Amino acid sequence: MWGIQIKIIFFDTETTGLDFRNCKIIELAMVTVENGEIIEEYDEFINIHQPIPPGITRITSITNDMIKNEGIEEESVAQDLKERLTPDTLMIAHNAQFDLSFIYYLLKRNFPAEADDIVSSLNWIDTYTVLKDRKKYPHKLIDAVHHYDIEEVHFHRAIDDTKALYEVTKALKRERNDLVEYVNVFGYNPKYGVSGLTFPFIEYKAQYYSNFMKSDEDILPRK
Repeated sequence: MWGIQIKIIFFDTETTGLDFRNCKIIELAMVTVENGEIIEEYDEFINIHQPIPPGITRITSITNDMIKNEGIEEESVAQDLKERLTPDTLMIAHNAQFDLSFIYYLLKRNFPAEADDIVSSLNWIDTYTVLKDRKKYPHKLIDAVHHYDIEEVHFHRAIDDTKALYEVTKALKRERNDLVEYVNVFGYNPKYGVSGLTFPFIEYKAQYYSNFMKSDEDILPRK
């Protein structure tokens, strides 16, 4: 989809809450693309050995029995990430700041000496940031799916969200071929500031809502 040989991982997490320091990932999904072809679909529940908040189960449909019976240990998922997140891989997520923060803490718990090097060796695109330059509010993944007339999936399940993200990213690229401009640039709402950690390899820029598709010269990375 990029016209060059590059490894891309589209990814999504489902978590027990919003606090990346204390909450845990309960489902991690990744779709890996090389040379324009999907080479792997990864989807694992994580057995966190503690109850899932009822509100999270209502949103995701992930139950305690599912993670107990089908989940694998966090250490195994951390190892899977370490093997797949090779240097210069392009990581794409919707609201990537959230997922990056959770992945970083998962790696930090299991590979404390290596976590920083792993995440900093990658490149990152946040499709939420791109979408805010393309269409009026709202900007959730489901809004992008509707906007680009993409088939709906079971939202708030990581593997389905990841597949939808893959299609949304292709639609964004067809609409305007400027995604490379957004590599390692995350927008944030200036009213609330950056949510979570600020990573030194990411350039954070205040991004206001727009009611129209911005011109080539006025996209966030060029400000």
